[in-house]
Amino acid sequence: MAETTTAGKKVKFIVTRQDSPESKPYTEEFEVPYRPNMNVISALMEVQRNPVNAQGGATTPVCWESNCLEEVCGACSMVINGKPRQACSALVDKLEQPVRIAPMSTFPVVRDLVINRERMFSALKRVKAWIPIDGTYDLGPGPRMAESKRQWAYELSKCMTCGVCLESCPNVNDKTTFIGPAALSQVRLFNAHPTGEMNAEERLEALMEDGGIEGCGNSQNCVRSCPKGIPLTTSIAAMNKDTTKHLFKKWLGM
Repeated sequence: MAETTTAGKKVKFIVTRQDSPESKPYTEEFEVPYRPNMNVISALMEVQRNPVNAQGGATTPVCWESNCLEEVCGACSMVINGKPRQACSALVDKLEQPVRIAPMSTFPVVRDLVINRERMFSALKRVKAWIPIDGTYDLGPGPRMAESKRQWAYELSKCMTCGVCLESCPNVNDKTTFIGPAALSQVRLFNAHPTGEMNAEERLEALMEDGGIEGCGNSQNCVRSCPKGIPLTTSIAAMNKDTTKHLFKKWLGM
């Protein structure tokens, strides 16, 4: 009966809350009945079912985002015990207690643990992180990607736009326009695609603008924090090389 509540045992959570984008954050404590193998999301669901804080006072349910609950969608990113990560894969048994939960600070807070990821999605738009195939359905199959290239490109495709790499990067903050490691890595991915490479120079130009690759300070926090183990620093190094080559070609009129 692994899912049965352990009699009398509770887990304490200290949650940073914020009622609206304009209001000040505050902390609220909750005690949740312990179950073996429970994760942070199941604890938040328990608070949602019974919105009573540790002092016994009625309160509002904590707001958060989640979809897949299997570390694929990236929606449940939050800071747990000081580390940005996915709440669905954060097992309470492996966390220091009391468990402290806060929203990621790189993004504006909408409410409680819900954040606005517009900065990250705008960066992906800026570098055209997609394959432009609209209107090509009647041209037949597209070119195949070489297997040697596909293997490392697949690793980059695991990005779930969770925002953890931006949260851990010291160069992504409200004082900079740096697009962050996720967008840089996606440029490498789509420039490697046989069809996507048609827009490769356009993406490189975007990286050479203010807030582009020059904003990277090489702290390497991103690659250490990525939930999917994506080789972000390898991509950044590759983009440094490609933007430099592109710059010299422009100077030489090639």
